[in-house]
Amino acid sequence: MRPALRAAAALAAGVLAAGLAGCAARPGDAGDAGKTVTVFAAASLKAPFTALAEQFEAAHPGTTVTLSFAGSSDLATQISQGAPADVFASADANTMARLSGAGLVEGPPRDFASNVLTIAVPPGNPASIASFADLARPGVRTVICAAQVPCGAAAKAVGQGAGVTLKPVSEESSVTDVLGKVASGEADAGLVYVTDVLAARDKVQEVPFPGAEQAVNTYPIAAVRTAKHKEHAAAFIEAVLGPDGQQFLRGAGFGTP
Repeated sequence: MRPALRAAAALAAGVLAAGLAGCAARPGDAGDAGKTVTVFAAASLKAPFTALAEQFEAAHPGTTVTLSFAGSSDLATQISQGAPADVFASADANTMARLSGAGLVEGPPRDFASNVLTIAVPPGNPASIASFADLARPGVRTVICAAQVPCGAAAKAVGQGAGVTLKPVSEESSVTDVLGKVASGEADAGLVYVTDVLAARDKVQEVPFPGAEQAVNTYPIAAVRTAKHKEHAAAFIEAVLGPDGQQFLRGAGFGTP
């Protein structure tokens, strides 16, 4: 856990232990024993959700939070095919709408965070990337998310707004895959979220660019209709939306919805 998240966790631990207990079964209740809350979440949420899950488990002894991180589109497909999930947190509203429209989530999804794109480059910026237009420069190995993934849809929107047509050397299924190719030197640049650069700042550098705010991604969360432990799923969602969950998200660089 990064220092900022460790500090947030220490500050929030006492509050979560008391506050989250009222959202579901009380800590120590026999009904908590052996219960698992399975959370499918966008790959960009790994740091804050991992920290929050630890505190949630501490507030609900006997309950385990199982986290599955991947591209939002892939997770939505898994849920639609019957994968056992209790909570779904998407990196955009459109992906969540697919499940909501199919009646696969409970009630209206609730927005809990926002994120914007930025350019990630390897340390030292060997390709001298200085602008969004540089991503389309001949010889530059640019990597982005696939169009069906929220970060890919955002990349397309930003490109259209800037009047730049990107010709990536690869399109990945999640933003973490894009980040990995940049960090390993397989790519000269990649479009990722600002939160990803913050989490990997020892492995990549950021090149901000004007116009990124034209494609802000809003993150919604909802309980899956087939959730096995609905009360605990609801409690986890409340934890994400509450002050403690929001503290973890702000510490990871996410904006308000």
